[in-house]
Amino acid sequence: MRRRPVLLLAALLPLTLVVAAAATQPTPPSRVQLTPAQIQAMPSTSKAAGTSGVSGIQTRVLRGDPNGPGLYTIQINVPAHTQIEAHTHPDQRVATVVSGTWYFGYGAKFDAAALKPLGPGSFYTEPAGEAHFARTGDSPVAVQITGVGPSATHYVDAARQPAAH
Repeated sequence: MRRRPVLLLAALLPLTLVVAAAATQPTPPSRVQLTPAQIQAMPSTSKAAGTSGVSGIQTRVLRGDPNGPGLYTIQINVPAHTQIEAHTHPDQRVATVVSGTWYFGYGAKFDAAALKPLGPGSFYTEPAGEAHFARTGDSPVAVQITGVGPSATHYVDAARQPAAH
């Protein structure tokens, strides 16, 4: 009869370890659902981490924090007739054009001939450390960008870095 409590304890030990392990697991990220109107109503800034710093561009942080470690998503709204010179980011990023036509290219110097027009729904990448540049045409553009921070922006030619950055 004395063996039953020992057997019961031995049977419960794996369950106790599973419960203890589950308690130490990180909690899943909170759920976020935003309509375009809700995104537009969010506060915006012109000086968020990982943005170009070009005057007139507004950035909304949709999830996470581009200044710190971890996954983040930002949406940038770029006015018509805006040019962003060649720059890099330390983090790898993926982006989707939400509205407008975004002219985007890769290279260490702005080159209009290398720009590819990307309309709504288009997808592109910004590999870590790879120089890229962009501009808008006659219409404003909204682009959603996701990366793993911390992020920053480094202009290839410091003389072309926007004064507001």
